[in-house]
Amino acid sequence: MSGPRRILSGTAALTLALSGLLLAQPAYAAGPAGKDEGASTEQSGGGDSTGIHAAAKIQYSGSVTKNGSTGNVTSADVNWTPPPCWYAPYLGAKDFKKKMSEEIEQAKNTPGMGGTAGTAIGQVQQHYEDDYGWTDHPGYKDYNVDKDGEGMFWAGVENPNEPDVLKRNSCNELPFWVENGDTPPPQYPEAIKPEILAALAYQHMTLPDTKVTLAPAATTKVNLPTWAWLDKAVFDEVQATAAVNVPGFNIQATTTAKPVSLKLEPGTDDAQTYPASGECTINADGSIGEPYAKGKSDETPPCGLKYLRSSGDGTYKLRATITWQISWTGTGGAGGDLPDGTFGNEQAVTVQEIQAVNR
Repeated sequence: MSGPRRILSGTAALTLALSGLLLAQPAYAAGPAGKDEGASTEQSGGGDSTGIHAAAKIQYSGSVTKNGSTGNVTSADVNWTPPPCWYAPYLGAKDFKKKMSEEIEQAKNTPGMGGTAGTAIGQVQQHYEDDYGWTDHPGYKDYNVDKDGEGMFWAGVENPNEPDVLKRNSCNELPFWVENGDTPPPQYPEAIKPEILAALAYQHMTLPDTKVTLAPAATTKVNLPTWAWLDKAVFDEVQATAAVNVPGFNIQATTTAKPVSLKLEPGTDDAQTYPASGECTINADGSIGEPYAKGKSDETPPCGLKYLRSSGDGTYKLRATITWQISWTGTGGAGGDLPDGTFGNEQAVTVQEIQAVNR
């Protein structure tokens, strides 16, 4: 049996039948917390003005953005992107019947909903009311109201931070039932799971500013080695957690970023970096580079740079970028690696035309 998925694909009927369900009350709720470790948001389910219970809002905690926007981590893998959409628990059987039946009636009564579109809407109604199903998509009798409390209907959720509208709308399957304690059917690989939560935590993660300590500080001299370093106390590993907690379904994932190297870009070609690659690796104690100490003015810094030309009346924009190694752990012992992330800052450096100076 072809079923409504094939009939509805690409038609106005699918959009009309599901518009309110998928867009009016998205399961995703933005508004994560600030970047302080341990900060959290309260995004538990609640009722709207109609009394319909909207569940499966994602709760963020740890070092994440405050307003639901994308964090400041840039993936080192240009081909990696966060999930554009996913399927998540939405409504119990009785609430889903109320919501979906209203949407179907509204679509049926919309002017011009005849022919193929009208047939498609009718088949959506049969799917949920009269046990009308097709391959891998069983039908339901009266919206499964006799199983209310034993599971939930899951629906597609858009990632509001995904710029591509086609990708954002790609989780467009009809809502489906999942029993409490069960995993979603395998034909829904986008169903929310710890791995997806880990990627969302990555997307919202906020890394600390990267301002290196310099000696000389801010103002240096032509041909004078400038030492650069980051103390372990200045930066450390960062964590962000994403969780879903609804009756019968509770999962979470924590994404951890650990600093592994610092890259220095002097802001001009008239400079040398130490080491030559400009990449300073992390030390055994978790620091990067080595603080300058009296008597080292003639030594080559393990991490630093040397400007070969004065900055004149202006400054050079020294960019310091930390590479973070990112991994995750989640419910049930799941875990793995995510692409390395980077985040950097610029700081102004004045270079004066003086060949020698006493420190």
